[in-house]
Amino acid sequence: MSNKIPVAAILASLALIFSYVEFLFPLSLGIPGIKPGLANIVIVVALYRLGARTALMVNLTRILLAAALFGSVFSGLYSLAGGLVSFAVMAALRKTDLFSTAGVSMAGGVFHNLAQLTVAALIVESAQILYYFPLLLLAGMAAGVLNGVLATWILRALRDVG
Repeated sequence: MSNKIPVAAILASLALIFSYVEFLFPLSLGIPGIKPGLANIVIVVALYRLGARTALMVNLTRILLAAALFGSVFSGLYSLAGGLVSFAVMAALRKTDLFSTAGVSMAGGVFHNLAQLTVAALIVESAQILYYFPLLLLAGMAAGVLNGVLATWILRALRDVG
C-alpha cells in the first residue's frame, strides 16, 4: 500500500471516533469495564491491511488522543495497558496465520481485559478485583468475536474495491 501514512491517519481518526462514542454512550451492565471495544475493529483492520508496525502507531495514537481529549490519567493507564498487551497478542497470532480474524480479535479482547484488570488490581492493591475476570473473560470473548467478524467483512469489502 503506497499511501500508508494517510490511511493510518484516517484509521486513527476513525478509532478515536469509536472510542468517543463509547465514552458518550457507556454500557451500563452493572459491571465496570465492559465495553464493546469498537475501536478494536479499526485496529484489526489496520493490522491486516497495513502491518503490525503501522497498526501499532494507529493504536497508540488513538489511545493517547482519547486519554488526552476525554479521559483521565487512570483511564489512559488502563487503556494503554489493555491496548498494548492486546495488540502484542493479536500481532503475534496474526503472524502465525493459524487463526481467523475473529480468533485474533477474540484473543485481543480477552488480553485487553486481563491487562486492565491487572492494572486495576495493582492500583487498588487487592487481588479481590480479579474475581471479575470470569465475567470480563466472557465479555472479551464475545466482543472480540463480534468485532473480528465485523473486521472480516470490512477487509473483504476493501479487497473488493482494491
